[in-house]
Amino acid sequence: MWRPSVLLVDDHALVLDAFKKLLEPEFEIVGTLSDSHSALEVATELKPDVIVLDIGMPDLDGLEAGPELKKRLPHTKLIVMTMNEDSEIARKSLRVWASGFLLKKSAGSELVKAIREALHGRTYVTPMTKHQLEEEFILNPDFSHNKALTPRQREVLKLLAEGRTMRETASILHVTPRTIAFHKYKIMEEFGLKTNSDLVKLAFREKVC
Repeated sequence: MWRPSVLLVDDHALVLDAFKKLLEPEFEIVGTLSDSHSALEVATELKPDVIVLDIGMPDLDGLEAGPELKKRLPHTKLIVMTMNEDSEIARKSLRVWASGFLLKKSAGSELVKAIREALHGRTYVTPMTKHQLEEEFILNPDFSHNKALTPRQREVLKLLAEGRTMRETASILHVTPRTIAFHKYKIMEEFGLKTNSDLVKLAFREKVC
């Protein structure tokens, strides 16, 4: 009887062993890997149905490996595992390449469900993170609207998100600080942003830095 194939990637041997035992009754575990570089090569060869990826890997960050894996294997479902509870990481990975987002502390009870959901074309988000994302949307719904930055806005946003002052940004772009202020507050108005932190989040979302 055919079973969906799963590749596990985590740098902790005990975690790999635990998840392998958890999944084996229902899925075919085609490999367990402890580094992201190997995952890129092995996954490309094995073409598993699902890859469960720890994004806190020491050799190659999962946020870098994930998009590359999706590029090589567009039909493979990628599920993020992390100890990091930052909802911005969830938003960034789910928006671009991931089909699921799990916190490691709850993965034992949710991993099977996440894989099932992904295989059916749905997205699974661990409840705590899902609540954070929904709460952020309620507080600032315009943040998720599909609006386009102009080329100049992208340049300004990139420099500000990198920590440059408006004066420094103006010097780099050979314009006046007043012009930079105009672009900054226009971006904030158009995207419903309220703080500099929101600007940084937008920069990550729009991939300008």
